[in-house]
Amino acid sequence: MNYRLAYAIGFHPWEELAEHPPFAGKLLELVAREEDEHGPPYGRALDLGAGSAVWGVRLAQRGWDVTCIDIVEKALRRARERADEAGAEVRLVHGDVTALRAAGLDSGFRLLLDTGTFHGLSEVQREAMGKEVSAVAAPDATVILDCFAPRRRGPLPGGASRADVERAFPGWEITDVAVADTEPDALARLMKFDERFYRLRRTGRAGSGGSRAMSPRNPGRAGR
Repeated sequence: MNYRLAYAIGFHPWEELAEHPPFAGKLLELVAREEDEHGPPYGRALDLGAGSAVWGVRLAQRGWDVTCIDIVEKALRRARERADEAGAEVRLVHGDVTALRAAGLDSGFRLLLDTGTFHGLSEVQREAMGKEVSAVAAPDATVILDCFAPRRRGPLPGGASRADVERAFPGWEITDVAVADTEPDALARLMKFDERFYRLRRTGRAGSGGSRAMSPRNPGRAGR
C-alpha cells in the first residue's frame, strides 16, 4: 500500500481504530500484560510504522517511554501535532522499519508494537524487519503484530499468516494469537480482513506461556 499517497490525500481510516472499542480494547489488553503491576514507568516502547502516532500517544499516556518510527514525513508531522495536543512526550524518528539501526535506534525496547506495517511488506522486507526488531529489542521484550489474513496483492496490504510471522522472527515464539476485531465494520467484513494480533516473546524466555489462542471466538486456531 502506498502510505505516502494515502497521507497526501488525507486517507488514513486506520486512525479511527483507536476509537473502536473491540479493536482498541483487545490491543490495550495485550499491552497491559507488559505493564508492571506497581505502575509506570514501564520502560521503552517502539511503535513500528507509527503513522500519526495514534497508538504511540496512547502508550505514552499509559506510562511508556515511546519512540515512533515511520517513513512518511507527513504522517510524522501529524504525529507531532497529535502528541503536542495530548501533552504526551514521544520521540519521532523518520526511518524504515527494515533499517532501525540505520535510523539511529539503539537497543533496549521492552515493547515493540506494529499495528499494520509487517503484513504489507515483501518476504525480504519482513525478514529484514525481523532482524532489526531482534537487534533493538531488550532480552525480555514482547512484540505485538496486527496482521490481516493473507490475500492477493492489490491496493491493500497483502496480509500475513502465522508461518510468515514465524519465518521473519526465528528467534521468537508466538505465545498468543487473538482476534483483533470481534465487531468489524462493513468494509472489514466485505474485504475479509480477518485480523489477528500475534504476541511474540524471545525463544526460551521465562513467562512465554506457550502458544495459544486468546479469543473464545478463535478456539484452537493459531493462524489465519
